[in-house]
Amino acid sequence: MHPQPPRRSTHATNSPLNRLVYDRWGEFGRPVLLLHGLLFDRTMWWPVAAELAGDCTVIAPDLPGHGQCPHRTDYSLERIAADLASLVNDLQLHRAPIVVGHGTSAWLAIAFADAYATHCLLTLDEPEDSMPATVDDLLEAAGLAAVPEHYRPFAEPRRDPALLKAYAGWKAQPPTRRLAVAGPGSGPAGPAPEHFTHLTDPEGFAGRLRALL
Repeated sequence: MHPQPPRRSTHATNSPLNRLVYDRWGEFGRPVLLLHGLLFDRTMWWPVAAELAGDCTVIAPDLPGHGQCPHRTDYSLERIAADLASLVNDLQLHRAPIVVGHGTSAWLAIAFADAYATHCLLTLDEPEDSMPATVDDLLEAAGLAAVPEHYRPFAEPRRDPALLKAYAGWKAQPPTRRLAVAGPGSGPAGPAPEHFTHLTDPEGFAGRLRALL
C-alpha cells in the first residue's frame, strides 16, 4: 500500500502590508515555487502540484490583488520578489527553490533568480517584450484556448483593467537573467510546444520539474 500524498493546505504570511496567501503541499524536500501569470491565480497550479506532492514541497502563492491576496501599494518586481524570498526562507527547508513563472510572472521568476538563491529557473509563455496594453491583449497572448475543457476551471482570468494597470511597471526595469532558464521549451531558451503546458499535460510537466529536483 502506498502512503497518501500530502494534502493541500492554505496559509497566509503574517505581514499585514505585504500579505501573501499561498497553498502548500508537503513538509520536506526542495521547495518548488509556482507563480501564476497576471489576471489568473494560484489554482492554475493545483493539477501539477497534485502530481508533484510527496516528492518536494510545493508552494503556489496568489500575487497581490489576485485570488485571496489583498491589494497593496507597491507592486514592483523587487518588492514582490523580496516577499516571496521571505516566504520561502520562513519554511526553513534549507534548500534553494526551483522557481517557475507562467506568462507575465516569468519576469517575476527571473527577478527572483537574479536576487536570491535559486536552484533552477523555468519560465512558460513569457511575453515578448512589453506588458500587454489591455486585458484582451493579455488573454489573447496567453493562449487560453489551449487549455483543455476539463482544466478550464483552473484558468479563469480576472478581467480587471485596474489590476493590469497596477502591474504596468513590471517591464520598466527588465531583470538581468543571471540564472539560465532550465531546459528546452522554456521561454527564451527555446519555443514552448504549446501554451499552458502545465494544464495541457500536468503529469508530463510535473515529471519535468521532478527531474530538476
